[in-house]
Amino acid sequence: MGASSSTPSKATAQQREVESLAASTGALPLLQKSFAKLADPQTNIVSIQSLQQCFGLSCKGPIFEASGMPDYFPQLLDHVGSSIVDLFFVPEKGGISWVEFVRGYVKFCGRMSASMSLNTLFRLFAMTVKKAGLLLKLEFESDDVDCKINGSLRAVDVLVLLWICWTMVWNTTTSKFVKRKANLFLPDINHLVLSAVISCADFGSGLDPWECNISSLEAELPVGKFLSWTLTTVPSLTECLTQFVNTRLQNLVTMEDESGPSVSHSEDISSKASDALLLTHGRAWAISLAAKSTIREEVLKTCLAVEGVVMDGNLLYRSSLLGRGLNRFWSNIEGYHGPLLLLVSASSEDANEDAGKVRRWIIGALTQQGFENRDTFYGSSGSLFAISPIFHAFSPSGREKNFMYSHLHPTGRVYEPNPKPVGIAFGGTSGNERIFIDEDFAKVTVRHHAVDKTYQSGSLIPNQGFLPVEASISEVEVWGLGGRTAKEVQTSYKKREQLFTEQRRKVDLKTFASWDDSPEKMMKDMMADPNRVEREDR
Repeated sequence: MGASSSTPSKATAQQREVESLAASTGALPLLQKSFAKLADPQTNIVSIQSLQQCFGLSCKGPIFEASGMPDYFPQLLDHVGSSIVDLFFVPEKGGISWVEFVRGYVKFCGRMSASMSLNTLFRLFAMTVKKAGLLLKLEFESDDVDCKINGSLRAVDVLVLLWICWTMVWNTTTSKFVKRKANLFLPDINHLVLSAVISCADFGSGLDPWECNISSLEAELPVGKFLSWTLTTVPSLTECLTQFVNTRLQNLVTMEDESGPSVSHSEDISSKASDALLLTHGRAWAISLAAKSTIREEVLKTCLAVEGVVMDGNLLYRSSLLGRGLNRFWSNIEGYHGPLLLLVSASSEDANEDAGKVRRWIIGALTQQGFENRDTFYGSSGSLFAISPIFHAFSPSGREKNFMYSHLHPTGRVYEPNPKPVGIAFGGTSGNERIFIDEDFAKVTVRHHAVDKTYQSGSLIPNQGFLPVEASISEVEVWGLGGRTAKEVQTSYKKREQLFTEQRRKVDLKTFASWDDSPEKMMKDMMADPNRVEREDR
């Protein structure tokens, strides 16, 4: 093992330094075990070829062709492993020593700021593109990890960069759920690319997101603006590389990766089933990239479904299957005490020059807790999402706490001088909510962010304007993200409620055991002789 090749008395200051940096990440034991697996027992050196194979993402077979996939994308994946090794590991005579192995790991997986991690990811992307013989308009002013990056990206460059990160995440996540290699699936992530283009390009605000073709879009995105967009919209993108490297090393140690590091591809995944859902693979991945908590892992489990993993295992409610309306919604989500993701698909008329043209869009809300029947706003945290056709995330602003509202009709005939709105809402104030879904799940109203001090500002719908937008709902989905525990608690709650309902419906048959005392006999006697007077027994 690399760490044991030098006794403490002979350990150099250089070795102690890099081992200390690796220990601060908690990865030193993993590095020691993986180095022992990779290194030659005689020379205690790791060959460059074996390390390239460890981090390889080679494609052997057809890739599911998502919309606008460049022909050269499989070629780029072939160079990811060699780019990681060439960029971060400095070889010595015959290969890579223990010190250089640890130092290379620290370069891209060590403790660093988000901007430095993003620079590291961009360096890897630039070298991968260069090895594939393609052009990329990026320039790094120095070899420092925090150096300035100049140049620009095209829309197709953004698409390819995101797909490389997706491939790493797919490979990382599916290896946790299945023993053999899962087949790569490239999702539709145009909503993410359009978000970057509209936010960064000079003419982005004038694009029609419903009619835009990514492959033919000649937009130049200044790299500085794109870096800012990444850090604010998809901050977890920088974790894709770190998680990929750690998982590959872990698989090497546990021997889970027996079939080799290359990824095979075919169409035997649950993509067809997910196409009908609002929460597609690409949309779920975008939400996970915007999340900064443990919810991210639950979203990834949902969007990265493979054979043996049920795609809709966390799906609590879908209006087209379980019925529309607040009552049907409530009967399926009541008792779930955990984070929830609500998605609404709706259509409205274009508010601009092309009035009368119906536009379809999807918005969402992520809550940190289950829904409660209240006539006031409640909640501890949450996020709003513009999901399709453009993706944007709106986290809490910190000024107010009107995160969620869910109110059913009060039971019984109770007079209310000032009745509260019946429905579901997020942000804003009562009667002036940022998002309001009526009790029949027929209409959704989206208001301008000026009415809302709970969530960050921004348009939930492209070209939203200042006036409220009332749209017809076509589908509502609710996904539980509280894990197995939250689902088990809800199941127990439903069983208990069902038991109480059955007990209330039970009739004590002993009271009707005698025919003389039965209601049927009393009714028969009254119909036979209505004027008959019976003495009451006292």
